[in-house]
Amino acid sequence: MTIEHPPVTDWATDFDHTDPAWQRDPYPIWSELRGSCPMAHSERFGGTWLPTTHELVSQIAYDTEHFTSRAVVVSEARPGPDDLPAPIGGAPPITSDPPFHNLARRILLPAFAPKKIEALEPSTRALCSELLDRLEGRDVVDAAVDYAQHIPLMVIANMLGFPSEDADYFRQIIHQVIEEGVNLAADDEHRRDQELGFEAYFDRQIEDHRQHPRDDLTSFLLNAELDGQPLIHEHVRGTMLLILVAGIDTTWSAIGASIWHLAQHAEHRRQLVEQPEIVPFAIEELLRAYAPVTMARMVAKDVEIAGRQLHEGDWVLLPFPSANRDPAFFERADEVVLDREVNRHSAFGLGIHRCLGSNLARMELTVAIEEWMRRYPDFELVDPAAVTWSTGQVRGPRSIPVRVRT
Repeated sequence: MTIEHPPVTDWATDFDHTDPAWQRDPYPIWSELRGSCPMAHSERFGGTWLPTTHELVSQIAYDTEHFTSRAVVVSEARPGPDDLPAPIGGAPPITSDPPFHNLARRILLPAFAPKKIEALEPSTRALCSELLDRLEGRDVVDAAVDYAQHIPLMVIANMLGFPSEDADYFRQIIHQVIEEGVNLAADDEHRRDQELGFEAYFDRQIEDHRQHPRDDLTSFLLNAELDGQPLIHEHVRGTMLLILVAGIDTTWSAIGASIWHLAQHAEHRRQLVEQPEIVPFAIEELLRAYAPVTMARMVAKDVEIAGRQLHEGDWVLLPFPSANRDPAFFERADEVVLDREVNRHSAFGLGIHRCLGSNLARMELTVAIEEWMRRYPDFELVDPAAVTWSTGQVRGPRSIPVRVRT
């Protein structure tokens, strides 16, 4: 059963992160709440809290005593203790709490180390160039559909050793986990059928890698050990799901949002062309300004935050994009300053769950923007109203029609 939500009438007492107004432009919503109700509450999804200042988001992100990561996607299907058994959770390490979290995270560190990611840059650059070659001769292209969405799909598929021809199925998994599943009840038959299908897909990939080991991330997980023992099947499968979903949707959203911004700011396009040395700063600033991820926690035990009483089992949304626009923490918080040098943004999260794949995401975003700007130094939106955005906790443009000039 899909649960329909009425439009939001009061963001302080009835917010909904799937509302079309949030989808189109959440920044004015967060800005208003920071000044009037920095710890908003809604009865939707069975009870949800929304901190909007950098201070409150950070406080909760670092508090592993009162907030659990066992479930990180707010939905109508609030999980019970048996649905996502501790300490692993459904997608370790992001769904794992201390002390198990540290062990699960440490296993993955070598696979995402800087040198490992540097080795992927040439193939990523070749992929971007190939995608752009396919657009030759066209005056109008969709920067999301024709470009941004393909880059992390192929990079992550290659890292995991999954067939590249399964890309459409990966999109289906991401849509179900991040967007469609939010409003499905726990007992929804469609939800469970899709979950069983996802599990079966990963099980096939695991079995294929057991039979035919190779040098990829799936074989790495199958060879990994925890306390001298191989990872259990559910741990391997859950981590593969995490890497597929978190590694693709977040990055294509960041790439798309960056291109969307540049399409509207000729002065920033010129700045990147004339001052290539500022690219590292520009990448960090675009991540800050258009951070795609709003993470979630569940209240593990009653606690008071900002004068509000949070109860065990409540959802808490952690809008890192709102924290990145807090004027109490950033100067010129709502401006995009491409050469901003001091930039302690939280686009990759805060606390123990700070994104493991930040090196990979930075590399992909940098290469994607460099190659796009090399090919298309001058471009603009065909129609700002034609740009569409995703719904839910990962926000990024799904369609960006642009007119390009070579």
